[in-house]
Amino acid sequence: MKKIVLLAALAIFSVTATNAQTKVKKVKKVTAAKSVTAKLPSIEGAGMVFENETIDYGTIPHNANGKREFVFTNNGNKPLVIESTQGSCGCTVPTPPKEPIAPGASGVIGVNYATDRVGPFTKTVTVKSNAAGQETKVITIKGTVLPDAPAAPATETKS
Repeated sequence: MKKIVLLAALAIFSVTATNAQTKVKKVKKVTAAKSVTAKLPSIEGAGMVFENETIDYGTIPHNANGKREFVFTNNGNKPLVIESTQGSCGCTVPTPPKEPIAPGASGVIGVNYATDRVGPFTKTVTVKSNAAGQETKVITIKGTVLPDAPAAPATETKS
């Protein structure tokens, strides 16, 4: 009789221990799934996240290429539409994407600064879009345009 009770108790203990391990494994899987989901965008509607909100041209020569690109990603769940872009002056000309940016996709806003103006500069581009919570976003370009090097004096040639 003692052997039967002992055997029964051992069997119940084994089944309980096995179920407990299975439940722990399930909890771990659910926790891992929640942490992955937490990294996904939680923006309802369209969203806009820039890789860099400021582009530093550094020190560039007079009349150098003034074209740069701002790269952004739609981190929302609806298409992002750039409605307009406006430079802070006529020397800064932005070029927005013409098509909507799908959720998870990236887009580019081109900016051309007129490098015929010598000296330091800081200019902004105002971006208007349907991004939830930030319908207007300001991005910045900055740098310094060097003057042309002075011409070397002409040397006289003796004949």
